[in-house]
Amino acid sequence: MKTFNRFFTEMIGTSHQDQAVDKNMNMGAFSDPMVVKKLNAFVGTIAGSYVLPEDAVHQLRSSLSKIGLSFDEVPMMEGDSGSFELPLTSYGGRFGKGIDTPYDQFESDDGISHQVEGGLALVLNYEMQEDNSCRLTASIK
Repeated sequence: MKTFNRFFTEMIGTSHQDQAVDKNMNMGAFSDPMVVKKLNAFVGTIAGSYVLPEDAVHQLRSSLSKIGLSFDEVPMMEGDSGSFELPLTSYGGRFGKGIDTPYDQFESDDGISHQVEGGLALVLNYEMQEDNSCRLTASIK
C-alpha cells in the first residue's frame, strides 16, 4: 500500500515540491514596504483607467474596502487641478483596551498608525483636460 507522501511524490514529482512554498503576502502588514508598493500599483491602475473622476473614486473605495481600508468623502474637484490627502482607516479603526492602557482610558485610532507612524493616506491628484475629462492619479503614502 502506498503512503500519501509517496503518491504525492510520484504524481507531482520532487522538483515541484520545492516550488510549493506559499508566496502570498499579508496585505494587512502596512509596515512592510512591499505591501505599500503593491497597494500603490493596484491603486494607480484603478485611478488611471476612468474618464470620470467620480467613477474612479467609487471603484477605489470599493476595491480598498475588500481589504479593509476606507477613506472619507472626497471634496469637490474645483479648478483646473488639485490634490487631496485622505487618511485611510483599517477596518474602521481600533477602540478598546491595550496592555498598557490605564483603567480609565481607551485606545482609539485608525487601525494603521500603530504599524506605521502617522498612518497612511490616499493621495488623489486631478487635472482637468481640454476635452472636459479628468486625469486622476492616486497613491498611498
